[in-house]
This record gives sequence, structure tokens and C-alpha cells, in this order.
Amino acid sequence: MQKTTIRTIVIVGGGTAGWMCAAALCQHFSTPQFRAQPVQIRLIESSELGTVGVGESTIPSIRRFYARLGLTDPQVIAATKATCKLGIEFRNWRTVGSSFIHPFGLFGQQVQDVPFIHCYLKAQQLGDTTPLAAYSLGVNLAQQNKFCLPAPQPQSMLSIFDWALHFDASRFAVLMREYSEARGVERTDAMIDQVLTNANGIEALVLQSGEVVKGDFFVDCTGFKGMLIEEALQSGYENWSQWLFCDRAIAVQSEVSGAPVARTKATAHSAGWQWQIPLQHRHGNGYVYASACISDDEATATMLSHVSGQPLHNPRQFRFTPGRRKQAWVKNCVALGLASGFLEPLESTSIALIETSIDRLLQTFSTPAYDQTDIDRFNEVTKLEYERIRDFIILHYKANQRDDAPLWRQSRAMTLPPELADKMQAYQDHAEVPRLPWEIFGADSWLALYDGLGVKPGAFNARADSLPPQQLLAQLQQMRDYISRTVQAVPEHQEFLRRFCGYQSMPQAVAGASK
Repeated sequence: MQKTTIRTIVIVGGGTAGWMCAAALCQHFSTPQFRAQPVQIRLIESSELGTVGVGESTIPSIRRFYARLGLTDPQVIAATKATCKLGIEFRNWRTVGSSFIHPFGLFGQQVQDVPFIHCYLKAQQLGDTTPLAAYSLGVNLAQQNKFCLPAPQPQSMLSIFDWALHFDASRFAVLMREYSEARGVERTDAMIDQVLTNANGIEALVLQSGEVVKGDFFVDCTGFKGMLIEEALQSGYENWSQWLFCDRAIAVQSEVSGAPVARTKATAHSAGWQWQIPLQHRHGNGYVYASACISDDEATATMLSHVSGQPLHNPRQFRFTPGRRKQAWVKNCVALGLASGFLEPLESTSIALIETSIDRLLQTFSTPAYDQTDIDRFNEVTKLEYERIRDFIILHYKANQRDDAPLWRQSRAMTLPPELADKMQAYQDHAEVPRLPWEIFGADSWLALYDGLGVKPGAFNARADSLPPQQLLAQLQQMRDYISRTVQAVPEHQEFLRRFCGYQSMPQAVAGASK
């Protein structure tokens, strides 16, 4: 199959997606293997257009992304006014007043080759009422608002946890822009007047200045608009509103109130859910809701009534359709970020999907060329990745036990996608969590959701029955004691930030508040 050679790449749209892509591509094509076939990269964005810019909560893969660029955690934390994130606290999801944490880490460790979850379920059968959360170092650190770096070579499975960042997305985009421009990426501040197409895809862009910008390969980072992938190339869109009923969001930034917590908070309301993301210099807040269940004015009032700290601007509203482009890569154009699709930020996956798409591009461009096989593979993996995340988000709604509002009753009654139905059935029948290809979230993430939402298995692995009861209970107690001792020795989250990242408390902050 004939390969299409790339000599020029044009990225349309800046923001987080555009500049992350520019940074990764310019580093990739600057390695010695490409010196004989240099690739020029140009990014076109308009300072007249704003970006959505609310994706402030991440998952641990972001740290590996910028580490490959040669940036360190302290550098990024300082540049983006970031705080550390050990997981997400879900309030009011199971029932009003309930709370649980989905951590970046493991639950317990196996006993005599019996997986932990089956040991835990056997102990419950024996009358042990200890919550699953007691066996997670990540959960306990988050609950007590403590933070330390994971041990580079943990001596115990109980010591394994990971972490991510809450950061100012616009500052991170600036950091990526500075990195890119220092390595030769050309930036053009301009509006695009026309997109010219031909049989091969995008032929050129006509700027309002009259300049015609040609390229071999185009990256669409124009957000929901999808200027290239949809308006020009008509990729088509797969709508997932039959499972995800929320279709609007309102966002506002607010003054700091209290010491920064090491977790994102996602609080369910009657018509959706509200996020709270602590940064060093402000908080990010937003309400994702179903417009069929609440008016925009009511949603705004609900959100503002649950914001701690003075709002810094008028709330901004976004409308969206949950789903994805039918093809993320069409001819000579690939879509990243919101141009590729949208899933509500319940599990902080928006930036992660940018990262994984960029990774696939880098793997494709082992030489500066591609063919239809590369396009088909990229589209298939993107499809599966979006669907796996979609199903994980659907689980939050499907397994709720609330009966106080139509959204939650409707969510509980929905018919599930087949893969999710099969996955839930495997857990309910035998406490098994099968791992599907291209899943971002591992078994322990699913366990956190199942347990937090009250999904109970009917049976566990028979090998757990062979464990002597007193020995099993003693070993579980040792696990809890180990976690308790470890947490006790860890500094407060804000102390870690102060010691290693130059953090200084804002005047409004009150030490120890907001835990």
C-alpha cells in the first residue's frame, strides 16, 4: 500500500490539545532519525477566539506525558499553579449523603495466591464489616489530605499508588507553547476564512489575511466545532445521549477557600453533578446537567449555592452532545480533543484522550509517512478507547440507588451497551473484573465504583474458602495496620507543596479547612 509522505504538519487550534500535540510532535521529529527528512510544524490559532479551558483535573498519565518532554513534576506544578490529586471523591452518587473515593491505586494484596477481592468478600461472609476503602493507601491519604511521592521500589503491594495533578489548563497550554516554539514550531495568530479540500482531504487553509496555508497533514484542534474533521470532511458523529443524559455544563472559577485538598470532588445533585477542583490560586467549579430536568437559570443557582469562595467571573455555559466522531482520522486530517468527541469530565479523561491519541500518532510516524492501514488502525483503537471510557462513566449513573429525581431513576432503568452489561454481570456473578482491550481504567478502578455504588457480587472464588478464617482475618488486619502507619508518617498535602514545589498559601486559605 502506498505511503503518503509528510513534510509539513499544520495544527489548527491552540489550547491544551493543540499545544500538547505541537510539543510532542516537535520533540518526536527532532530526533536524529528524522534529520534526513525534516518535518515542519505550524500551529494556527486566533487570540480572538476563546477555548473551553475547564479541563483542570487529570489522571496519572499526564505526568508521563510531560516527563517524556523532559519536564519534572515540580516544574509543571509551579508553572501551572497545580495541586496533587490522589483520586476523585464522589458524593451523593449511591444515595444522598453517601461518599466514596476512586483512587489511583490498588486495594489490598493477595493472600496465598488468592486475589484480594475474593479474600475481602470471604472476610465479609465471616462477619468482618471493614469497608473496602480501608485497604487502599491512596484512599486513606486522600481522606486525610496527606501526600507524598510513591516509593520508587515499593516493598509491598500495599504501598502502590499513583497520582495526577489539578492544574490551570490555560497555563499548561502556555507551557506547551513555550516548549514548542523554542523547538521550532511556527505560530500564526489568525482567523481561518476558508478550508479548501480535494480528493486527498484538506488541500489548504485560506486565512482572513489572504494567505494560503498548505500542508501534507492537518490536525484539527478546533473544539466542538470540528472545523476540519466535520465541517470540511464530514466525518459524522455518533450520539450517545441514549446512555448519557447530561448535555450542558456551567463553569465558574472562584477564590481559594481553605487548604487545597488532594482529590477532585464530584457531588451529585438532582439533575446532574458538580465538580470542585482545587488549584493553588483559585478553585475550578462546574455543574454538568441534563437540560430536560432543570432550567439553565436553576442550574446556575444550584452551582453557585455550592461554590465556596467568591466567584471570579460570570458563569460560562457549554452545550454538548456526548459521543465521538465516527472517524477521528479522515484522509490527511486527524482530530484531537473536543474536535474528536466529548465525554463529560466525570473521570477526568478529556486530557488523557488527547495524550493517547498523540501517542498513537507518534507510533504511526516511525517514519514521516502513513497509509490507509495506519488510518484504519487509529480509528479502530480510538473507537474502542472512547467506548471503554463511555461505559465506565455510564456505570456511575446506572448503579445509583437514588430515588429522589427523574434523572437518577431514568439512569437506573436504562438498557446498557452489551460490553458493559456483560462486564457488570461478570462481577455480580463471580466478583470478576475482565479487562477489555484499550481500557484506561484497571480492575481496581472498577472495584472502587462497584463497591462505592453498592454493586454486590453473588459469589467469590472458591479458593478463598480454603483459607483458614483466623489467618485470613489476621492478615487483613495487618494490611490495615500497615496502611494506617504509613499514612500517619506522611506530611499534609499543602506541606508537601510548600516543601517541594514552592507553594505559598493564598491569603484566603485557612490551614486545615476543606478536608
